Amino acid sequence: MARTPYDTDLTDRQWKEVEPYIPPEHRGGRPRDQDMREVINGILYVLRTGCAWRHMPHDLPNPKTCWFYFDRFSGDGTWRTIGEALHPAARVRAGRDPSPSQAVVDAQSVKTTKKGGPWVPSKPSVLTRENA
Repeated sequence: MARTPYDTDLTDRQWKEVEPYIPPEHRGGRPRDQDMREVINGILYVLRTGCAWRHMPHDLPNPKTCWFYFDRFSGDGTWRTIGEALHPAARVRAGRDPSPSQAVVDAQSVKTTKKGGPWVPSKPSVLTRENA
């Protein structure tokens, strides 16, 4: 890597864990001309910073290339595979059991009105000029 690293870049250890899950180039297709670690770093930059793909720094791979692989890996299950493979190890490093024993599901706690729209109190406010 011949550039100054971003905070979002993968460390060498992280790349060694992720690299085996990156699909190989298609047989018979055009060979990759991009370093896949840099492509992943570009994707992580956009995901972490929330910037638009076209606003990626110029020292990262072409935004269209990063978007292509982000979209491809979303569709073919690569991201899911990486997450499922690395999640247990991350839990162990944090001193936890590899698989969670409980899950928490949060539900909406504030109910809306039946007919929708803004809530209008049925009684006038108790606060008046006299007692303000």
